[in-house]
Amino acid sequence: MGHSRAYAVFRTTDAGEAYARAGRLVGLLARVEAEMYVEAVVRTVAEARRMVALLPGATVDHAETAYDHGTGACVPCPLDMATATDAAIQAELPLVVAAEVPVGSVDEEFLRGLGDGPASMDWHGRWPEDPEAEGSPSDQYDGVQVVFHADEAQWTERTAHHTVFVHVRKPGDATRAAGLAALIGGEVQGDVQIGW
Repeated sequence: MGHSRAYAVFRTTDAGEAYARAGRLVGLLARVEAEMYVEAVVRTVAEARRMVALLPGATVDHAETAYDHGTGACVPCPLDMATATDAAIQAELPLVVAAEVPVGSVDEEFLRGLGDGPASMDWHGRWPEDPEAEGSPSDQYDGVQVVFHADEAQWTERTAHHTVFVHVRKPGDATRAAGLAALIGGEVQGDVQIGW
C-alpha cells in the first residue's frame, strides 16, 4: 500500500488556468481511469446545495472532525441533504462534499461551483514509459491532481492560489515530475509531498 509522491508543478491564482494545465497533463497519461475523484469544502448553504445537486450520491461529512465529548468517538455528519433545512445545514458547516464521477462528466460545472474553500479534482492513471525517469510507471500511484485554494496535495490550509500536482510511484521520481512540468510550461515547486 502506501501513498504516491506528489510534486507541485504549476501554481496560479486563476482556477481555470490551473484546471487547463491539469487537463494537459491528464492528456499525457498512457492510461486514465474511467472515474475521477472530486472533493470540495463548502462553507455556505448555497455552496452545499450546489455541490450536492451536481454530485448526486456524494458523501457529505464535517470538514473538521467532530467528536462526542462524552465518549470521544468521531461523530458522523447527521444530514440527509435531500431533506435538510437551510438551518440544519448551516449548523453543520463547513462540510466536505466528495464523489467519484465519470471523467469529464462534471468538470466545468464543478469549476464554476467552487466557493472559496479548498477543493480538488484527481485523475488516476499510468504515466507512459520514460527511459530518463528514475522509476517505472505505476497503476496504483500515477496521476494528476489540481487543488483549488491550496498548495498541498493533502490540503489542510486555504490559500489564494491553485496548484497542479503530478503523482508518481514512491519513493518519488523527480526526473519524471520535472519533465512533465516542463511540458505544461511549469516546474517542480518545493519539496515532494505525500500524495494519495
